[in-house]
Amino acid sequence: MATTHHQDGINGNGHAAAEWRFARPAKEGALAAAGDTMSIRAVRFRISASVDARDPRPVLPLAHGDPSVLPAFRTAAEAEEAVAAALRTGKLNCYPAGVGLPDARRALAKHLSRDLPYDLSSDDIFLTAGGTQAIEVVISVLAQPGTNILLPRPGYPNYEARAALNNLEVRHFDLIPEKGWEIDIDSLESIADKNTTAMVIINPNNPCGSVYTREHLAKVAEAARKLGILVIADEVYGNLVFGDSQFIPMGVFGHIAPVLSIGSLSKRWLVPGWRFGWVAACDPKKILQETKILTSIANFLNVSTDPATFIHGALPQILENTKEDFFKRIIGLLEETSDICYREIKDIKCIICPHKPEGSMFVMAKLNLYLLEGIHDDIDFCCKLAKEESVILCPGSVLGMKNWVRITFAIDSSSLLDGLERIKSFCQRHKKKNLLNGI
Repeated sequence: MATTHHQDGINGNGHAAAEWRFARPAKEGALAAAGDTMSIRAVRFRISASVDARDPRPVLPLAHGDPSVLPAFRTAAEAEEAVAAALRTGKLNCYPAGVGLPDARRALAKHLSRDLPYDLSSDDIFLTAGGTQAIEVVISVLAQPGTNILLPRPGYPNYEARAALNNLEVRHFDLIPEKGWEIDIDSLESIADKNTTAMVIINPNNPCGSVYTREHLAKVAEAARKLGILVIADEVYGNLVFGDSQFIPMGVFGHIAPVLSIGSLSKRWLVPGWRFGWVAACDPKKILQETKILTSIANFLNVSTDPATFIHGALPQILENTKEDFFKRIIGLLEETSDICYREIKDIKCIICPHKPEGSMFVMAKLNLYLLEGIHDDIDFCCKLAKEESVILCPGSVLGMKNWVRITFAIDSSSLLDGLERIKSFCQRHKKKNLLNGI
């Protein structure tokens, strides 16, 4: 068959080639940036690509909070049995209602009400396909032309990505590392204006590992009331706290400012693959109902995807039957590995950890790049570490903190010790030769 050669812009029939109008949005649209630079998953995959396949050592994943594949972090037997029983009924192969099955919403409202000074009803509960969809729902409902939202720095990048997709302006307030990553209330108030619609608080905190006190949360609620904004409380790591820390739901202060609490089974039950989350309206004064925010959430879910119906069906038994011993065991594991992480980082001179983790699965650490030769920034550090030591860390840039790294301690202690020792070896190998003190 003869090969036809085309001149630029001319197709095989001699006609001018059409300009493909979908090309520009794909290359320059919000999704291109949001899915690439604002995604932990995308950045982690890029760093993982640097791993040298010839290294016989196992790759140590210290970049993400999913220890579910490790035997020590397997979910509760009661949760697995509840899902199996729900499937066997043969009654849960159907579509659920957009906001969730009534029994599941009722059970979750009862479960969450235990930690609140008032009772939630099933009408306050909206079931989602994981915490990720919960973020999508809330941000999409709040995004109106000209409005803005206040996000923490460092923070979880899905909020910023979802805001970009909805043309919602983002403004950042700072978390203060020297004060246990508390919110800088003055910074928060200074960046708000009449077009500010909401703020996000993450507690227990991802990526910092901090847990906010009742007193600090009360100050946040008062600031939100003063500004006339609602609080989006990301509580996906709720109750994963250790030491003397106590988890206080933001909904405790729902009488001061309305709260939309985001939660999921993913972290506390260690089942992120089950994709089951929720939005809970913690608003005893019914402000969110009067302003039609809850109606908008329901309307959004009616045209969106749903979590699997059999997980809906299993939820009441998961919540009721999971034994406290399971939660205590997981918290015990996380407390042990968080202690190891904090202790061992102290021996790595090129990394500083300003605050001992109190909850979640992570800690933030600052890179002392001036001690290292040929390392330009946190991305460069993580890529070269992956290549030379087969250890994967999350660079702080994707979280809003350049030249920091996020380290997970949700892993078995032997692997964590191995990973931190490899990081120490990497820093020793790259230390500047003219330094008086070794790393």
